[in-house]
Amino acid sequence: MWEFLFEYGLFLAKATTIVIAIAVVIAIAVSTSQRGNSEHQQGELRIVSLSERFEQYKQALAETLYDKTTLKKWQQEQKKNTAEREKTTRRHVFVLDFQGDMRASAVDSLRQEITALLTIADAERGDEVVLKLESSGGLVHSYGLAASQLKRLKDKGIKLTVTVDKVAASGGYLMACLADKLIAAPFAIVGSIGVLAQLPNLNRLLKKHNVDFEQLSAGEYKRTLSVFGENTEKARAKMRLELEDTHQLFKQFVVEQRPQLAIDKVATGEYWYGSRALDLQLVDALSTSDDYLLALATEADIYQLTYVHKRSLKEKFGFAMQEGMARLMERFS
Repeated sequence: MWEFLFEYGLFLAKATTIVIAIAVVIAIAVSTSQRGNSEHQQGELRIVSLSERFEQYKQALAETLYDKTTLKKWQQEQKKNTAEREKTTRRHVFVLDFQGDMRASAVDSLRQEITALLTIADAERGDEVVLKLESSGGLVHSYGLAASQLKRLKDKGIKLTVTVDKVAASGGYLMACLADKLIAAPFAIVGSIGVLAQLPNLNRLLKKHNVDFEQLSAGEYKRTLSVFGENTEKARAKMRLELEDTHQLFKQFVVEQRPQLAIDKVATGEYWYGSRALDLQLVDALSTSDDYLLALATEADIYQLTYVHKRSLKEKFGFAMQEGMARLMERFS
């Protein structure tokens, strides 16, 4: 029985190694072919008036709940309120969604959405951007770019509010801390100001089966830790230094955006739920995004912006392969 389990485990390890290697080659090939074509792919900006949607909800409920006399009186009041609103200059609120993955791939849409709204948003009118953010983090450079996109709003003086209903951790918090007002649901996960690197090492397995792995490089630290090569203490020490340096940059960035934070207390890699995060000043208020937007509807016109990319079949396949590869590596790391 134990011999069977051992042989099965060995077979599974070999199969996993082959699958990972094939997936890497395919992902690289598809990704390379995508680079030449992605610039030519067009998308479209979709705009939905959330203010009108809220009014439709209200109208539908009123027609169901009120009798004819009450409904008629209510409709007259609504017309009066609408006429009064039209006499005043109302500010605009633009709602964006960011669903983060390991590669922060939603940044491709985010950059287009921000570019579009910056052509019309008016800081003097009091226009505001509300980013509904959900992300547990990922690659440093990817989330760094996403944060830089949000900084474009601040550079133009446009108020940025970030709402977190579920999670804004690690790279997600790197983005969230840029907010002029950061709002979290009571049980949303916030924080994880830390840096992590992990990978499997199959060198002993390769040696056991007399498989040589060769990797050539120029530059002492072109590569540190390796999946297939033999890792050294020197390489591990170098990797730790790089992680510490990245962590320092992370902390410095957060402090610049939220100087009120006791950074050494919260930059331990831990996360907190919304109510605890409020005590630590990681967030500014507790609320859901729904309640915040509903409250804004009384004094602002609210629009949701979504930039949708039109991908070719080849790009869809490449994207699926890269996502699958990222998840496979995550599972075995």
